[in-house]
Amino acid sequence: MEGYAKLALFEGIREEDVRAMLSCFHARKGSYCSGEILCEYDGACREVGVVLTGTARLVRIDRAGAQTILEHIGAGGVFGEVLGFTSYYGDSLFVICEEECRVLYLDYAHIMKRCQNACVYHSLLVQNMFSLVTGQIRGLSRRVEVLSRRTIREKLLSYFAIQAADGGKEEFQLPFSLTALADYISTDRSAMMRELRRLREEGVVQITGRRVHLDAGKGVQF
Repeated sequence: MEGYAKLALFEGIREEDVRAMLSCFHARKGSYCSGEILCEYDGACREVGVVLTGTARLVRIDRAGAQTILEHIGAGGVFGEVLGFTSYYGDSLFVICEEECRVLYLDYAHIMKRCQNACVYHSLLVQNMFSLVTGQIRGLSRRVEVLSRRTIREKLLSYFAIQAADGGKEEFQLPFSLTALADYISTDRSAMMRELRRLREEGVVQITGRRVHLDAGKGVQF
């Protein structure tokens, strides 16, 4: 049995009430393997997706085929074209499974209109959804902060500082691979790896797998 009430989208709503609401919202579930598409922002996606388990990423692919990661979506995260993302200039936007995941889809129109059963929890769910969207906006603002840096070194240190500040520790786990990190900061992977090697040699950062350790004494502020 799913523990839907544990998800941020259903915070404050009892499990039995969540299950009743799922029928009202025409909910469906899907299971995906790494690399599979969860959602394509093509104007036809009218559902809100909630990641139950696993991870996914929102990816933009331009007409030249270059890929940029716009957002990392973990368990409990929401996505959907109706939540505000639009594709411009012929670019394609996809939500792609990163690690095997299960997703709950809710019909957006049924969420936004008044529940026929006058469900007392309906407005609470809408509040929760917009709270999650606000969190996504903050995440995108952080990415703008990273991308606004002029050099690869500055982008890396800005991103690392944000991750360290979130956990309150000098050591943290990257949410994705180094290849995905290069996509996230919109730079060439080889150039990024050269800069990481310099940062290691200077003792500013140590990386083992996805574990990153920053040396605050080397001028990294978080």
